[in-house]
Amino acid sequence: MEERIQKLEKEIELIKERNLRVEADKAWEVSYFRIILITLIIYVIELRYYIGSDSFFLNAFVPAIGFFISVQSLPFIKKWWIKNHNK
Repeated sequence: MEERIQKLEKEIELIKERNLRVEADKAWEVSYFRIILITLIIYVIELRYYIGSDSFFLNAFVPAIGFFISVQSLPFIKKWWIKNHNK
């Protein structure tokens, strides 16, 4: 009986550790740091691509802002989808 309790306690501990990892991954996915970092990376990559055109700063800005806006709208869309998916 004692061995079974220890086994269950170990399984619970493993589940708690996994939950912490999942929570950290989720926090990273929705963090503004990640969103802004990706936006800046997109801008720099696009800026290098458009250098030489007349308005390369603006041309590089458009896809970066497009990404940023799409990420900002996703939580709203996700909530709507979850609410309406199981009807």
